[in-house]
Amino acid sequence: QVQLVESGGGLVQPGGSLRLSCTASRNIFNFYRVAWYRQAPGKQRELVAGIITDGGSTNYADSVRGRFAISRDSAKNAVYLQMNSVKPEDTAVYYCNVVFGAFRNNYWGQGTQVTVSS
Repeated sequence: QVQLVESGGGLVQPGGSLRLSCTASRNIFNFYRVAWYRQAPGKQRELVAGIITDGGSTNYADSVRGRFAISRDSAKNAVYLQMNSVKPEDTAVYYCNVVFGAFRNNYWGQGTQVTVSS
């Protein structure tokens, strides 16, 4: 089992920055992949950014590439999402996700709300 706890969400003005944090109950290098997803009202959950722990390769949604950055800190069992130049369309609940175990099961945090508005 894996527990994930997100923090750092809130209200931010367009053009501003926010950093989301996700703390895991296991060392993140136990996971095959860590990622951030988001879900806006009335829309499907979508991948925002992911990182393969072995090697560190990353991938981003086209809508956030160049503005958001995913990173990890193994000493803190943490994954971060740095969000810069945010836009109103970035408003969503953001979820931390990890893939873990022999069967590569998915585990999710409870989500943290990000609202971009003036």
